[in-house]
Amino acid sequence: MTAAKSSAARIRCLDSIFLSSFRHRLGTAGLRVAAVPGPVQIRTPRLSGIISSSSSSTSSSSTCSKGSSSISISISSSSSSNSSSIATSPYPRPPSPRLSSPGSSSPRQASLLRTTGGRRRHFHHRGAMARLTLGNINPHIVEAKYAVRGELAVKSEEYRARIRKGDKSLPFQEVISANIGNPQQLDQKPITFFRQVLSLLENPNLLEHEHVLLESLGYKTDVLARARWLLDHAGSVGAYSASAGVPAIKESVAKFLEKRDGFPADPARIYLSAGASSGVNTLLHIICASPNTGVLVPIPQYPLYTASLSVLNSTCVPYYLDEAAHWGTSLATIKDAHSKAKGDGIDVRAIVIINPGNPTGASLSEADIRSVLEFAADEKLVVMADEVYQTNVFVGKFHSFRHVLLTLQNEHPGKYDHVELASLHSVSKGMVGECGHRGGYFDLLGFRPEVEDQIYKFVSITLCAPVVGQCLVELMVNPPQPGDPSYELYDQEYSAIFNALKTRAYALYEAFHEMDGVECGEPQGSMYLFPTIHVPAKAADAAKQEGRTPDEFYCMRLLEATGVCLVPGSGFGQAEGTLHFRTTFLAPGTEWIGSIKKFHQGFMEKYR
Repeated sequence: MTAAKSSAARIRCLDSIFLSSFRHRLGTAGLRVAAVPGPVQIRTPRLSGIISSSSSSTSSSSTCSKGSSSISISISSSSSSNSSSIATSPYPRPPSPRLSSPGSSSPRQASLLRTTGGRRRHFHHRGAMARLTLGNINPHIVEAKYAVRGELAVKSEEYRARIRKGDKSLPFQEVISANIGNPQQLDQKPITFFRQVLSLLENPNLLEHEHVLLESLGYKTDVLARARWLLDHAGSVGAYSASAGVPAIKESVAKFLEKRDGFPADPARIYLSAGASSGVNTLLHIICASPNTGVLVPIPQYPLYTASLSVLNSTCVPYYLDEAAHWGTSLATIKDAHSKAKGDGIDVRAIVIINPGNPTGASLSEADIRSVLEFAADEKLVVMADEVYQTNVFVGKFHSFRHVLLTLQNEHPGKYDHVELASLHSVSKGMVGECGHRGGYFDLLGFRPEVEDQIYKFVSITLCAPVVGQCLVELMVNPPQPGDPSYELYDQEYSAIFNALKTRAYALYEAFHEMDGVECGEPQGSMYLFPTIHVPAKAADAAKQEGRTPDEFYCMRLLEATGVCLVPGSGFGQAEGTLHFRTTFLAPGTEWIGSIKKFHQGFMEKYR
């Protein structure tokens, strides 16, 4: 047997294993399985799309149907390169993964590598006999997409590792991770007060040497007092806390909310979490009861939401933000999306608002928040207010959903009393920037007691949020105040971080305005800009040849030439016919901004 025939035989064998496993999985679910020809097609009540693969070799297919659902899948294998195309439904989750044949010799990483974080999968004798395959693991995990840590991020880490090993062959000397809001990776300095308190929590024996701390190491008396208070109320940070969080820390959060919003808060309605993402995960698990459950999500959006809905096998109902109005929230657009979804039989239960926005940076006015809450009251929608960037506001003022809702309840007794609002915050962003410590909280208003009981049960399954992260939440909501020994340094550090972020945001904004084919609105807040990019037709054609979208192609070429890692707009969702990319403005200095300008000029000249 020739090598080519042997390879083709192995591919057919692997296809057979995959399809056999797939048929078995569908059969156990009570679905009818039969062989049909045709392209890869996925049809369900909540998601429809076509994934077509072309090749010159063998093809296998299977179909399943049950009730109104139907799935038709065809897999083509070849030792030559293949191409894929995807068309999404009106209620899209991130694009379903495109499978690439084990024997493929595509000139670029196969799409399968994207679904596995860019890690190459080697098919060999023992691997083919493994119990778990891409065909029999949870398909909703395979389907989920998270572009922020996708192929580009993986490649940037490969470059960073090469540079650390002394590789001088790259056209750049450092990697700039502008793809993710990870402040301290990009040299944002920790707040001294926070880290000094944490050091004493991690090693309480240091408190026995108070003179050394105060006289030699620069600690202040309020640092020692706060550490002792936290140790008294939280105990060892190496021990579990109560499932919903340390009670005394929840009381500090309640005091913070009362001071911020002007209305009392109930510590019993506050849940400390491992960052805001953990809170989102908890809430969506409670809300999403079936594939027919719909959640209104802004587009563009932080892909946590679409990925989580995909994993939960529920439905994303997109509503598009208005780029012409500085990425504002349009109530008319929300109503249209909601009405269409309901007309299609979707049980729309909740609406997500990210304020200030990610990836857009837009901050909502109080009038916009009022209109959203009025709509939620009329349609009985749970409101999820993601407010992790509330201290990153450059234009205007941050308005919390909690403040506006409680104001409406005072102004219109009875009308808004039953609006269910979950507000989320985190230590990961803002001037705190402690992403790795995983601290956050969510606060509930209007939820029925029996539902809160289930929320408590869900968080109990994961035991508790990291206790050090909980302590950081307490420090974030209760920082040094004027007159405290640590206040002067705290205020200097906080203001310096804020001003540096704003300076770099406007430097990027000005750079984009000088770049041909790039449009960008004035920075408003958060940590990001989300400019529109217009690429020449030749660049779009080159992208198509690589099986990429034009924005993916642009970001990949930029990374390869400059070491600057961005995220293509397709990873966040964007209006049809538009292209964007997201960049943070966290990286220190402005030299990397100049490298983007230089690359862009060369890119446009090459493909014009």
